Amino acid sequence: MIRFALLALALIAMPAIADTTHHGQHSPYAGLHARDIKALSPEQIADLKAGRGMGLALAAELNGYPGPRHVLDLAQELALTSDQHQRTSALFEAMRQETSALGERLIEAERALDRLFAEQRATPQSVVAATLSAGTIEGELRAAHLRYHLAMMDILTPEQIQTYNRVRGYAHH
Repeated sequence: MIRFALLALALIAMPAIADTTHHGQHSPYAGLHARDIKALSPEQIADLKAGRGMGLALAAELNGYPGPRHVLDLAQELALTSDQHQRTSALFEAMRQETSALGERLIEAERALDRLFAEQRATPQSVVAATLSAGTIEGELRAAHLRYHLAMMDILTPEQIQTYNRVRGYAHH
């Protein structure tokens, strides 16, 4: 009889305990509602404006295709010739210009999507159109970063690429 009473008491208390723990938790999105564009952090916006890679070229980077920015950072370790340094610098500047312009376009596409919801104008059709626009631009941005990794293959020697991968920690043991 005592076991039954304890079990009944536990069953009665469980919803109350569960309710307090649920209300005590914060959403992982808490605080993000104050962002200018909800889907982008200030750091992401800064990276997009600056034309930084943000991991968009990992398929290239981690498979042995060096990126211009990192090649310039490792110029000494790679023993770049003056011609290689000049070509890589020109490639990096072209990449930065192209990707920062695409980054600005992506920011505006995300802003437009955010506005649909903020202004309560979102419809299934407008959301599809806005997300397809943002997705297309993001794809263009990723393709641009990957193209510049490909272009580095024409500048570096196989030995420099091997050194790059080793120094960056990608060498296979």
